[in-house]
Amino acid sequence: MSSSQATPPLLLLPSPAAAPPSSRSRARRITCKAGEGKGGGAGAAVEAAAAAGGLAACPVIGASLYALRTTGCGLPPGPGGAIGAAEGVSYLVVAAIVGWSAVTKARTGSGLPAGPFGLLGAAEGLSYLTALAVALVFALQLLDRGSIPGPLPSAQCFG
Repeated sequence: MSSSQATPPLLLLPSPAAAPPSSRSRARRITCKAGEGKGGGAGAAVEAAAAAGGLAACPVIGASLYALRTTGCGLPPGPGGAIGAAEGVSYLVVAAIVGWSAVTKARTGSGLPAGPFGLLGAAEGLSYLTALAVALVFALQLLDRGSIPGPLPSAQCFG
C-alpha cells in the first residue's frame, strides 16, 4: 500500500499477560469497520426512492384495477401515452418491491428495513396488498371475460 492511500483505522491492543513471553511484545491489529446501513449514503437514497415509488405506484394500480374490473380494460393511454406508461411502470415498481422484500426475507429472515420515517415498510406492506389485489382482479377478469388485456392498446381496448 503506498503512502498516498488511506489506511483503515487501527486499534492496537497489547497481548494478554498470560501469553508466552515471546508473544507479549507483539501487538494485535484490529481493523474497525463502519456499521452498515447507518448514517445515510447510497443505501438510504435507494430506500427513499423505493418508498416514494412504491407509495406512488399503489394508488395508480388501484385505479387500474378498478378500471379493469368495471370496463374490462386498464387505464387509457392518456396524452402521449403518459397515463398508460405510469400504469405500466407502477406494476413494475410493485413487482420489484415485492421481489426485493422476498429475497431479503429469504436471506436475512426479515423483510425490508423500515426506511426513512417508516415509509419503506409502508410501501412494502402496501405492495403486498396491491399484489394480492392484482391476483384477485386478474383471476376475476379471466373468469368473467376469458382474458386479460395486453399492455398495449389493441382492438379490444383503446384501439
